[in-house]
Amino acid sequence: MTLKNIVGIDHAVVVVKDLDAAAANWKSLGFTVSPRGTHSAKMGSGNYTMMLGPDYVELLGVLNETEHNAPTRAFLAKRGDGIERIAFTTTDAAVGAEEIRARGYTPIGPTDFERPVTMPDGSLSAAKFATYQWPYEEAPGGLRIFACQHKTRETVWIPELQVHANTAKRLKKVFIVTPEPETDAQHMAKLIDGSAKTEADGAVTVPSGGDRADFVFVTKDVLAKHFPGTSLAGIPERGGISLVFGVADIAAAEKAAGSADSRSDVGVVVPPSKGNGVLLAFVKD
Repeated sequence: MTLKNIVGIDHAVVVVKDLDAAAANWKSLGFTVSPRGTHSAKMGSGNYTMMLGPDYVELLGVLNETEHNAPTRAFLAKRGDGIERIAFTTTDAAVGAEEIRARGYTPIGPTDFERPVTMPDGSLSAAKFATYQWPYEEAPGGLRIFACQHKTRETVWIPELQVHANTAKRLKKVFIVTPEPETDAQHMAKLIDGSAKTEADGAVTVPSGGDRADFVFVTKDVLAKHFPGTSLAGIPERGGISLVFGVADIAAAEKAAGSADSRSDVGVVVPPSKGNGVLLAFVKD
């Protein structure tokens, strides 16, 4: 990794048509879900988060149609619920944006924004961010990428929100399904100045940086071999499809997921049909 201003995967953005229903669903799978956040009028969106150790998952919904959320609305219209984009942690959004500009990519942003946060003691605070995006057309395997600088980590990584019944600790892998895993993996590696490694089964892995989660590009056939016995009905031809979580206790993850899960050699698996378009896997960390 030669990009100096990104650390690795920060969070996965799962966009959903019904934000509150999605939050209830993820709660039923053993996640502690944050109070609902509302973004600015310009953004026109709202969110819930599932905070882990170094990273997290964001459920994002459109509350009001705006120019800013047009790409998200287009994604939902075409695919429905699912992983729309992945954020990297950046240490400095302004400097990071200039770093990718120097490599020939015109950044979108940096953009500063914030959302109100109710703290555990009932006081009102704010979560403040600065982000920049790679150009929309630079989406390896159909997965958009951006970088996020957390200016107020203490209002996002709240200890009470990091304890989950399923014992999830962190993201370990993000699977992207594509007819051309080698090409799309090399595309991702180029965007982040990383590397791609072809595995024996045909999957192609791109580390995101540091000890953060890896990207894994696979065909549908290879994805099925990674998650045997899991229904892949309705998954897209191309796009982010699975989040693999490292957990402290597999038995707790199985109990929390309940009837939604199916045990396999990889651990506890929830099919996309029960994970808002996301195949969720829980493995011992």
